[in-house]
Amino acid sequence: MNDACCPDIAFPGHDKLVAAIDAAIAAGDQHAVTAAVRNALCRLIKDHDVQLPDCVHEPIVDHYARRELYRSPTHGYSVVAMTWGPGQGTPLHDHSGLWCVEGVWDGELEITQFELLERDGERFRFRAAGGIHAGPGSAGSLIPPHEYHTIRNASTEAVAVSLHIYKAEMACCAKFVPERPGAGDEWFVREDAVLKTDEAA
Repeated sequence: MNDACCPDIAFPGHDKLVAAIDAAIAAGDQHAVTAAVRNALCRLIKDHDVQLPDCVHEPIVDHYARRELYRSPTHGYSVVAMTWGPGQGTPLHDHSGLWCVEGVWDGELEITQFELLERDGERFRFRAAGGIHAGPGSAGSLIPPHEYHTIRNASTEAVAVSLHIYKAEMACCAKFVPERPGAGDEWFVREDAVLKTDEAA
C-alpha cells in the first residue's frame, strides 16, 4: 500500500497529462469540469507521447489493482490507474460523493450504471439503468448522486487498464451487496469499504 502524502509517479508524458487535467479543472462547475476532463482524457489516451508506467499493465491475481499515479497538491484531484485481470470487477458501489472521470486505456470493460429507486435505512433498491462495453479511448463521467455503478473485465484472457480522475483522493466508498443473493430481487445492503492502493513504480 502506498502511504505517500501526494503520490507523483514518473512516466513518459506525465507533465502533458497533468497540464491537460489542470486546464480542465478550471472549466467551472462540476458538470463543466467533468466534461472538460473527459475530453482531455480521451485525447490523452490516444496521445503516443503519454505512456503509463509499466506496472499498470501487471494484474494482481486476487483483486483488481488500484495504483495512484498523481495527486495534485494545488487542486487536490487524484489520478488512479486500475488494472483488471480477466474476469475481475467491482461490486455495485458509489464514489463517496466525489465526481470521477473514467477512461479505458487498454482492453475492454463492461460498465453498468444503476438507478437508486428506494432506501429503507441501510437497505437500498436499485435497478440497472444501462450498460456499455467501453474500449480504448472511451471515457465517461460520474457525478453524484448519479454515481452507482459496477465495472468488470469480461474477457477470459485479456488484461484491461483504465485511468480514473477523482475530484479528491478516494480512500473509501460504499459497496452494496444483494440482501438475498440469487433471489433476483433488487434490494441491497450497504457496507463501508476502505480502498487500498497498490504500489506503483
